[in-house]
Amino acid sequence: MEKVIIDGGTKLEGTITVSGMKNAAVAVLYATVLAGDVCVIENLPNISDVVISLEILKSVGATVEYISETEVKIDTTNVLDKMPPDKLTKKMRASYYLIGATLGRFGHSIIGYPGGCDFGVRPIDQHIKAFNALGADVSTEGNVIEATAREGRLKASNIFFDCVTVGGTMNAMLAAVLAEGTTEIENAAREPHIVALANFLNFCGANVSGAGTDKIKIKGVEKLHGCTYELIPDMIEAGTYMIAAAATGGNLYIDNVIPKHLEAITVKMREMGVTIDEYDDGMRVYCEGPLCNVDIKTSPYPGFPTDMNPQIAVLMCLANGEGVLTDTIWDNRFRYVEELKRMNADIDVEGNMATFAGSTVFKPARVRAVDLRAGAAMIIAGLVAKGQTEIDDFFYVERGYDNIIEKLRGVGAHIMKIG
Repeated sequence: MEKVIIDGGTKLEGTITVSGMKNAAVAVLYATVLAGDVCVIENLPNISDVVISLEILKSVGATVEYISETEVKIDTTNVLDKMPPDKLTKKMRASYYLIGATLGRFGHSIIGYPGGCDFGVRPIDQHIKAFNALGADVSTEGNVIEATAREGRLKASNIFFDCVTVGGTMNAMLAAVLAEGTTEIENAAREPHIVALANFLNFCGANVSGAGTDKIKIKGVEKLHGCTYELIPDMIEAGTYMIAAAATGGNLYIDNVIPKHLEAITVKMREMGVTIDEYDDGMRVYCEGPLCNVDIKTSPYPGFPTDMNPQIAVLMCLANGEGVLTDTIWDNRFRYVEELKRMNADIDVEGNMATFAGSTVFKPARVRAVDLRAGAAMIIAGLVAKGQTEIDDFFYVERGYDNIIEKLRGVGAHIMKIG
């Protein structure tokens, strides 16, 4: 079993470079199916979700060649309309993007139900609503999702999501780019990775406009082609290192970021007393005084991201005074709280709201990563606690953080992986 051992109590100092965005990478990789051609993806993070995505693509006929550690060439010319191995698709939630991509290209798609981190009920009803609107029948019997275009090719439609859904928005985009006519997606998600996917599709010859707003328009085209595309930096990775710098009382320059994507995180950290200097493509994060607590509510972009909930919780443990963190996105996001309590955190959870007493002195303990972002939070808490902390189930962290052990060691952390 993989675990991480941290000898905490050291300030993080130096420069840390952010990798390509996980949530953009997985969508773009599956989108290459629509091109039916050769695509080169640059600034690709070296994470397990990317590795699994590439294995899924190879299982349906794509050829994959690494040009470098962060650059891959994918030829989807000979991709087939067939079901990828269930053992692969159940390892990650984002495998459902293959549905939109193959449905758009072939008029049919079949995959096993996707997996990923467990945050409670994570339905795909809004995805199905979009596919239905575009003229597809969808079956979810036998733990298999099968979608079939009623007329062989999808037809453009107006799609209105009942709630803001990043995955649903992306899947609707994938399905619609080759559909006949003009599709409008209303109440669309606005995250940077939505824009990244739209840009990639447009590089391939699609006609997508409005990405980054709540209304996306897609004029269907007959055919796409390959392209070379560079992924944007990962804002959640950047935010994680921002909090690690503040929590350890360190001074980090975080390179390769888009400061605008981090505004919601930056605002709250500044309210807590963290100093953040912004540059064109970097940020310096440090603390010159005590932290004070705040109230935070997660919401869809441009609000405070739910994927930063566990990490900011560590900072709220350390800050003076009481703070309240509310998560409006996932039902079960606070499972990590029991792990932080093992490290002396004083947190009370009621439903989707956690109250922090503050002024925690973290104590080393043996804890586990209950999901991807919770694992990052355990690392930050372990970096703060004086003594040796062990974190089990580290594989969750490797789903979304490229080279995190080496990056942290490079800025002074005493951390190593075993197993």
